[in-house]
Amino acid sequence: MGTPPLTPETEQRIDLLFPPEHRDTVRKLLLGECGNNLPFLEKIDSIAMDRFRFAALKLSGGDLKKLRDALALAKADWRDLLMAAGFGSDIDAHKTWLPSG
Repeated sequence: MGTPPLTPETEQRIDLLFPPEHRDTVRKLLLGECGNNLPFLEKIDSIAMDRFRFAALKLSGGDLKKLRDALALAKADWRDLLMAAGFGSDIDAHKTWLPSG
């Protein structure tokens, strides 16, 4: 199984957080480091992956270094990523998060 593609909702959040010159890098990072390669997430689809990708984006605050740090956290233990982003206690919490841009 290949990595799940980015959803339109993920793309929207990338556009709100990052300037145009960083968006391709953000997409590559999310696709390469926040997909089915995360432990125990080998079989989830794009919609389910939004929870983890939104968490990484939220923690990044639009900063590439912080995004890389969030992705490193996800690879170590994605539960910590979810908790840090405030998405750990409610499986649907990520759905209401939208950066103000």
